[in-house]
Amino acid sequence: TAAVAAAGIFAGLRITGKKLTDNKFVFQGAGEASLGIAQLLSLAMQEEGATKEEANSKIWMVDSKGLITNGRPSGGISGHKKDFAKDYKHMTSLEDVVEELKPTAIIGAAAIPGAFTEKVLRSMGKHNERPIIFALSNPTDKAECTAEQAYTLTDGRCVFASGSPFPTFTHKGQTFHPGQGNNAYIFPGVALGLITCGVRHIPDALFLRAAKCVSNLVTDQHLKEGRVYPPLNEIQNVSLTIAVDLAEYVYKNDLASAYPEPEDKEAYIRSFIYDTNYECFEPETWDWPDN
Repeated sequence: TAAVAAAGIFAGLRITGKKLTDNKFVFQGAGEASLGIAQLLSLAMQEEGATKEEANSKIWMVDSKGLITNGRPSGGISGHKKDFAKDYKHMTSLEDVVEELKPTAIIGAAAIPGAFTEKVLRSMGKHNERPIIFALSNPTDKAECTAEQAYTLTDGRCVFASGSPFPTFTHKGQTFHPGQGNNAYIFPGVALGLITCGVRHIPDALFLRAAKCVSNLVTDQHLKEGRVYPPLNEIQNVSLTIAVDLAEYVYKNDLASAYPEPEDKEAYIRSFIYDTNYECFEPETWDWPDN
């Protein structure tokens, strides 16, 4: 989940023209999904040269008790939430948080339907030329907003992705194909690469690499259509590309245990992929001899 969300963010940066560290993220929700995405984005910013403290300072989180701030009266700051707690005044409304903090990106993963209200979406459009709006909760009736609402209330300027599929939407003559942040973009390719190469320990860096690999498969044409993920009908090629890229990484970094190291890693990995094409479905038969 974290990797697929990060992949969409990385692709979206090609639309906004910003570096990852130039962004301010507000999360609606601070459960496992949101924390996983936040930690992977923090790791990515650290790879860009930020310290962990600098990276975490770009990430703000809102849970059921409001903005996560140090010493907030409502309490409830435990575990990894502490990493993203801020020395800031306490606010309970997402609308107030977005209006005051002016984030460049909002990410919803708390299954609170309609959390991205008209006021939130208009605020994102007011403060950003190309706001990033990811309504990642599933199923569709739990989405923070619809694609139509996001595009309409930002005048077609937002970079949108969702966890559930939404139909294409046309706004002022431009047709958008909303990106669906489906976990299928990540886990088959990661599993294929790690199993075939015999990887026994899986650091977060592998998921970050997979996320970047997916984002690199998003073409300029896809971005023009409003997509931040490749079309789902390309998923097998996406999975193979991830697996081959991870294979190069794990052998280079002594994480593989399948030796000897294959010279042609793509051919090696392809040899493990199940082939559903048969020459003939009918079994061979023979005539019984007369004598």
